[in-house]
Amino acid sequence: MHTTASASLSDLWDRVVGTQSAPDQWLVIATGVVALAAVVPHGVWRVARNAVTIAHEGGHGLVALLTGRRLDGIRLHSDTSGLTVSRGKPSGLGMILTAAAGYTAPPLLGLGGAALLSQGHITAFLWIATALLAAMLVMIRNAYGALTMILAGGAFLVVSWLASTDVQAAFAYAVVWFLLLGGVRPAFELQAKRRHGGAGDSDADQLARLTHVPAGIWLFLFHAVSLCSLIGGARWLLTV
Repeated sequence: MHTTASASLSDLWDRVVGTQSAPDQWLVIATGVVALAAVVPHGVWRVARNAVTIAHEGGHGLVALLTGRRLDGIRLHSDTSGLTVSRGKPSGLGMILTAAAGYTAPPLLGLGGAALLSQGHITAFLWIATALLAAMLVMIRNAYGALTMILAGGAFLVVSWLASTDVQAAFAYAVVWFLLLGGVRPAFELQAKRRHGGAGDSDADQLARLTHVPAGIWLFLFHAVSLCSLIGGARWLLTV
């Protein structure tokens, strides 16, 4: 029995770290079109944006921990806004990096996912995403946020465990395309709000107060990261 268990664990490990065959080019393009259809229409985006909010707030939380701050909790709201609360020095590099991580997290996660998929690590991507969602769930502090995380994590878990190879590939590529494409729109939305005098306490404005660098420069950084990630990620995805 011990030998059988060891063999099963070995097979599972090989499955996770191993590579899978690249999907047909039409599937890669089709999943990109599906992701674009979730980002461009306003009505669909209002719902789909919840996934970007998860990545946004997860970015704040992860960088807060990596820079030595204490993460108190994360809240996700039905209007697709979110809030990450951490404790530590109210200024300095750690606070700056934490504030800058929100808008840059979704496109950078998409870029990392594209790198994994371009090397055939479809299952590894799904498992890493599931682990990150599970870790974030522990820090959620409101009911809507918990429900959102359970549904998202459950989807990844079901696909990674039960779905066929083709379904896993389609799901993984759709998610990565969505992170890349969906990571671009929030910065433009923030720019529009600031142009009309709104979002006075946005990440860009917080960074301006922390660094004395104009909020417009930080907004330009958000645009640069998201657009460069989209270009680089798309090249990886389309050249498999």
